[in-house]
Order: sequence, then structure tokens, then C-alpha cells
Amino acid sequence: MHGEVRIYRFHQDENQTTGGCLILNENKEPIFSAISLERGWRDNYVDVSCIPTGEYELVYEYSDRFGENLWEIKDVPCRTECKFHSANYWHQLNGCIALGVFPRDINNDGYIDVTSSKKTLNAFEKILSQFNTVTLKIMK
Repeated sequence: MHGEVRIYRFHQDENQTTGGCLILNENKEPIFSAISLERGWRDNYVDVSCIPTGEYELVYEYSDRFGENLWEIKDVPCRTECKFHSANYWHQLNGCIALGVFPRDINNDGYIDVTSSKKTLNAFEKILSQFNTVTLKIMK
């Protein structure tokens, strides 16, 4: 079975990118949704930029940095180790994607943060585990 993850970006500046995340089943029906959070666009520089729009393969594999299995975004141009992992704030991300339930300015810095990131990531991982292959499409 093949699954598809789509990220629809709604707002972007040099510091953060916010959007929505959907998982679609083989029939292109949505079976999961969340808020997505990334770094802002900084010309695809390592550790400080969001991932370029495009289509990527997702692979569930062990991360030495996090000490657990995470979904890695493969073949990002000029980048490695781009993952889906839990985070509440844009500055906790180094080119990765976090998911959450609600968009809120938790720390009152004027930027949208995401709530319940770990819980949301666990649900994301559980749903994706039913698929043999997974594609990620990042859209504007």
C-alpha cells in the first residue's frame, strides 16, 4: 500500500513557515490532519531553512540524534537528516518539520507555535506504519 503526505504552506517569512499536513490513503482520501511548522525560507541553507517545495520519499529509520525511529525526508537537495519530529517552536527545528494540533503563540514572541506536538507525531507515525511506501509532497 502507498500513502501520501501533503504539506500545504500558508504563511512563510525568514524565520518560520506554517501550514497544514494531510495523510492521504491509496484512494487519495484524507485520513489524518495536523498543523505543520518549519523554519522559514533561507535559500535552502543547512540547519536554518525549510525544505524546498517538491516531492520526496519518506523512510522510517533510526535517528542517532533523537535516539528513536523517525520519518526521514529523503533526497532533499544539498541536505541530509531532514525529519518529522516533535517541536513546539520554529527555533527548535533545523530544517525538519514538526506537527501539532493547534496554532498558538505559546511563548508570546509573535510567532505561531504548535501544541501537542509529541502526541500528534505519535498519531502521524502510527497511521503511516500501515503503508509500504510513503511520498511527501510539499506545496506552496
